[in-house]
Formats: sequence, C-alpha cells, structure tokens
Amino acid sequence: MMALVSLMWRKDDEFRAFVKRVTMSDFFKIIMISAVGSNAFFTALWTSYEIRYRLFRLLELSEFFFVSICTSELAMKIYVDSTGYWKDGYNILDVVIFIIMFLPYIFRKLLGKQFIYLHIADGIQSLRILKLISYSRGIRTMITAVGQTVYTVASVLLLLFLLMYIFGVLGFCLFGSPDTGDYDNWGNLAVAFFTLFSLATVDGWTDLQKQLDNRSFALSRAFTIVFILLAAFIFLNMFVGVMIMHTEDSIKKFERELMLERKMTIMEEKQVILQRQQEEVSRLMHMQKNADCKSFSELVENFKKTLRHTDPMVLDDFGTSLPFIDIYFSTLDYQDMTIHKLQELYYEIAHVLGLMLEDLPQKKPQSLEEVDEK
Repeated sequence: MMALVSLMWRKDDEFRAFVKRVTMSDFFKIIMISAVGSNAFFTALWTSYEIRYRLFRLLELSEFFFVSICTSELAMKIYVDSTGYWKDGYNILDVVIFIIMFLPYIFRKLLGKQFIYLHIADGIQSLRILKLISYSRGIRTMITAVGQTVYTVASVLLLLFLLMYIFGVLGFCLFGSPDTGDYDNWGNLAVAFFTLFSLATVDGWTDLQKQLDNRSFALSRAFTIVFILLAAFIFLNMFVGVMIMHTEDSIKKFERELMLERKMTIMEEKQVILQRQQEEVSRLMHMQKNADCKSFSELVENFKKTLRHTDPMVLDDFGTSLPFIDIYFSTLDYQDMTIHKLQELYYEIAHVLGLMLEDLPQKKPQSLEEVDEK
C-alpha cells in the first residue's frame, strides 16, 4: 500500500513539474498577454452601445474565452504550488481580479439586472488589464520603485499639507470675509484648501488672483507669489526628484539582475557542455581500456576526428586537461625542431657566404709611395 502511495506521489510530482514548466514557458506568457490585450480591446468596443448591439454574440464569446483562460491559469498555478502561490502579492492581485470578474454575473443572478450598483461592477472590469503586471518585469520594476518612495513621498506630502494649512488659515483671515472678501474661494478652510491646490498646480491661478485684485487686497499678490514659489517650484519639484531618484535606482537594480541572470544562464550552459565533454572523454578512456587504442596519443587523435567546427568548447580550466598537455608538449617539440632547422640553415648560409668571399679576385694593396704620388 505504501509503495502504491509513493508511486502515485511520484507521478503527481512529475505532472506538477510538467505543469510548472508550462506555466513558466514563454509561450504560455504570450497566450496570457494576448488574451488580456484582446479582452481590453473588446471591452473598449463594449463601451459603444451601437457596436455592443451589433457584435453581441462576438463579445459574449470573447468574454467566455477570457474567463476560461483565466480560470485555467489560476487552477494550474495553485496546483503547482498551493501554499507558495499566496505568498506573492501579484498572485493575490490576480485572485482579486478573478473575483471582480464574476461580480456582474453574481449580481445579475442574485439581485437582478436592476441592482443599483451593477454599473459599478461593470465599470471595475477595466481592472482586468492589471493582469499584465505579473507578466511584465518592467512594470513590476516601476511598481517597486514607487513602493520604495512611499516614506519619502509621504514626508514631502506632509510638508506640503502643513504649508497649505498655514496658508489656508492665513488666506481665510485675509480674504475670507463674507462682506468684502472672496467668500467663494476663501470662505472656509475646506474651500481655501481647494483654492490652494489650484495655486499649487498653477491651474487657473490668474483667475483667482484677478478676483482678489478686483477687491483691492494689498497683500494678495505677495501671498499668491510666495505660495506658488514654495508649493509649485519647491515641494512639487522635490516630489518629482524623489520619484526620479528611486526610479533610476530600481532600473539599475533591474539591469544588474538581468546581467546576473545572463551570467547564470551562461554558466549553466558551460556546465552542461563541460559535463558532455567529460562524458565523451570517459567513454574514450573506457574504449582505450578495451585495447582499441595503443597509446594515449592515438586516443587523442581519434578524439580530434570526432570534433566539428561547430562544436562549442569550454575554455575554463582547459590548460589542466590531459589532451591540452599532450598537444602542448607536441607543439614544444615542433618548436624545438623548427629552431634547430633554422640554426642549420643559418650555418649553411654563413658557409656559402664564406666560400663566395674566397672566390672573389684579390686586389694587391697599394704602397705608401704610390699613394703619395697620387
């Protein structure tokens, strides 16, 4: 009985490994990205009442196809790792999207088509496109960068809130009088906050300033200029700078991870090639024991004949292998022979030149008297 259970468990492990390879394959990722993209396209068509009426069957068929693929994906991933699946935040996001996907059907079946919040359930179906996040490392890198900036950005936003609170109270006291002030824009703290937000984004600030100028407030322009300089040009730029810094750090980290993955892949390929070469050498050594080769040199020559120009070659620690040492010694022997032959050739050339000098006619040396006469 225990043997049968272990056999069934071993078969389950093999099938689980196969399903894991399927879910991790590039082809499966392409299928999921295509399904999410096509569903987003059909959702865009669904927003037109005329197209929805004409292509009703096609839209229903595409919806059934997308739901089937998402259900299969969720079942396969949970089957591969039922406990580790829930430890990944992106998998939790996929489950939430999967639940949202069935909300319109549940509301229509249980509460009817006249349910007041049914249009909200239909509207949040646009969240389906977020399934692309789990299949895009670039998007995940950007999300990680945003997550790393939470504390710094929260500090900047807190400073901006304190600045708006100070100027909100100050603006209410200066311009919020019901009789002579701009009560619509500065009448209470909530309205003043909204006005200050418009000034911080520099959106329509000239109209707000014109209303204050019409009421002849002496400090209105100084108030507006100081707040825009502090809020728009300092705090908002600080916010953007923090985002850019963390984004650059995340991109550099992402590039380092890619480089490390490439190196690991190359190392794995080298290990496979080296293992195959070692097996080949072992097989040849075994053949030598069977007296197929008379010497190691003959074994190396036979091994050379099996190589092709397209065969990959691992050069790591190649200088310590026996074939390399044998070839290196042979090369040194050829080098010594070449040097010896060059020396013999040099001696022969010197001997020939000496004979040529001996055959030349000898000129008599001139006496000193003849030289003086000349």
